[in-house]
Amino acid sequence: MELYYTFSVLIVLASFFAYLNVRFLKLPGTIGIMIIAMLVSVGIRLVGDQYFPETTKEFFLLIQEFDFTEILMGAMLNFLLFAGALHINVSDLRDHKWPILTYASVSVVLSALIIAGLFYTVAPMLGMEIPFIYCLLFGTLISPTDPIVVLGILKEAKVPKMIETKITGESLFNDGVAVVMFAVVLKMATDTDFDASFASVSKLFLLEAGGGVLLGALLGFTASNVMKKIDDYKVSVLITLSIVMGGFLIAKELHFSSPLAMVIAGLIIGNFGKTAAMSETTRDYLSKFWELIDEILNAILFLFIGFELLMLPDLQEQLLLGVIAIFICLLARTLAIFIPASTILRKNTYSKGSLTTMVWGGIRGGVSIALVMSIPNSVGDIKDVLLEVTYIVVLFSIVVQGLTVGKVAKKVLKDDESADINEAA
Repeated sequence: MELYYTFSVLIVLASFFAYLNVRFLKLPGTIGIMIIAMLVSVGIRLVGDQYFPETTKEFFLLIQEFDFTEILMGAMLNFLLFAGALHINVSDLRDHKWPILTYASVSVVLSALIIAGLFYTVAPMLGMEIPFIYCLLFGTLISPTDPIVVLGILKEAKVPKMIETKITGESLFNDGVAVVMFAVVLKMATDTDFDASFASVSKLFLLEAGGGVLLGALLGFTASNVMKKIDDYKVSVLITLSIVMGGFLIAKELHFSSPLAMVIAGLIIGNFGKTAAMSETTRDYLSKFWELIDEILNAILFLFIGFELLMLPDLQEQLLLGVIAIFICLLARTLAIFIPASTILRKNTYSKGSLTTMVWGGIRGGVSIALVMSIPNSVGDIKDVLLEVTYIVVLFSIVVQGLTVGKVAKKVLKDDESADINEAA
């Protein structure tokens, strides 16, 4: 009943904030909801105790009792990734398979190491001694682009299709690498008995990532073949729901990556299943159902990111470190995109404008916040520092990068076209 009560309050607030955004702010839907939630959070912190003490106390308890890490990583992420993958054309991903795989793996590792090194160097200059293992932990949780945020924002930013495919493809697959990296580093930081050898780390990665891919393929093809034998949109919707919810339970039991499993299952059902196993009516109902699920869960997610401001001990205390971390993350993202482009991916020619758009379109979001909140409280003040810094970086990423990525793409790609014309002349 408590969980139902919490979701009821969040749905009511999300619908009200969505209305205010459409009526007055006219920002992209999810960003508008988040900004209104943040403004309400600031208001609660400033005058809540003075004018509405009981309501403020109850609302604080409501937010604190909402297990954001478990709800997002264990439930919402699976629904949102499946819904996103369901609408992606595999042929588009196939055309850019090597860049997507490279940016979803090599670039994530490279970015995490660069962020860790720079963060470890800068923190002492501000009077903070943060062990390198926790700097590396910060690097692993902040490096992956958030597929939920990226999918939601790029839909409204009108970024060119080729760039959207690369950024979306990278975001869908980099969670598997990032979550495994985070789990390994967290074990190294908090579990003295953990054997961090190359063999054990490789085994863990193969089990999580490889198992997730295989499970997703099995679920996707099984569901597609089952739906092929019927033509009932109600049953088809139930089958896809069972894939997401049952697939998560299986992945959790087998210690596989459920995000990767949902991406693969969604891609297979959205491509093979829709064309070979469904009538036009079933395809239409299924697409609209998951589109609606995507919109509702995105609204709740961004609402909670805005209200997460209430959970931070003191945002001002780490403001300077957070601002510096923004520049560190942008620099790491730039190097992690441009270095593979000039080395590993030399045969795949990408313009400077395309790469710049990919850098700016690498938006962080709820996944990073969920990961940092999963750090045990036993690490003490370090968790508070990382939580505050992560929130500042995510806030900048969603608001500033999210609202300007479309304009940046138009400008840099237009500059590319001008340069090509000048060279031809």
